Amino acid sequence: IMTPERTKQTAKVLMRIEQPYYKHNGGQIEFGPDGFLYIGSGDGGWEGDPLEAGQNLNTWLGKMLRIDVDRRDPGLEYAIPSDNPFVGRKDARAEIWAYGLREPWRFSFDRATGDLWIGDVGQNAWEEVDVARAGVGGLNFGWNRMEGLHCYQPATGCVTLGLVLPVAEYGHGQRCSITGGVVYRGPAFPALQGYYLFADYCSGEIMAGPLRPLREITPFP
Repeated sequence: IMTPERTKQTAKVLMRIEQPYYKHNGGQIEFGPDGFLYIGSGDGGWEGDPLEAGQNLNTWLGKMLRIDVDRRDPGLEYAIPSDNPFVGRKDARAEIWAYGLREPWRFSFDRATGDLWIGDVGQNAWEEVDVARAGVGGLNFGWNRMEGLHCYQPATGCVTLGLVLPVAEYGHGQRCSITGGVVYRGPAFPALQGYYLFADYCSGEIMAGPLRPLREITPFP
């Protein structure tokens, strides 16, 4: 058990992401197949992303970050991979791998393809599943210009050019908040091979992308 005292003695702070509000602070870090550390960062709140962090390349908020923890760049406790999409740009943070995210609460890598799957928690109407193909950075998933496949700001006539739209979405009702999962690659359930499994916080359902509760998949052992 890591006590607070033990943590102080052994932990090393790599980076600090200041949070303007108590909501939408992200929630996961994971090493990718490339050996780099990926950090899911929410937009920092409040409702509707009033700071427009999702589309602002000068902040770490509302992003998927990618860093190298095995090396150090001058002035940093980590290194920035040379193939990060915004390296060398003065108008962007070089740690950014993808942007336009609201709350990438859980994400994972398909162990067969290396694709990055993100369950991005929506605002008041739509939950979404986003995918970045293996090795492809610099993608804009649209928040707060869009929520799922729908215009958010403005409510109509939003510009979708250059955005990567979700591969799946679902509306609110009995469901309310996506918890991202994994692409199934196990041998036990052939009917689920290649499906993205994820859950919803409110309904308690486990679903298989795109948007099929497990009970509806046949044959299912």
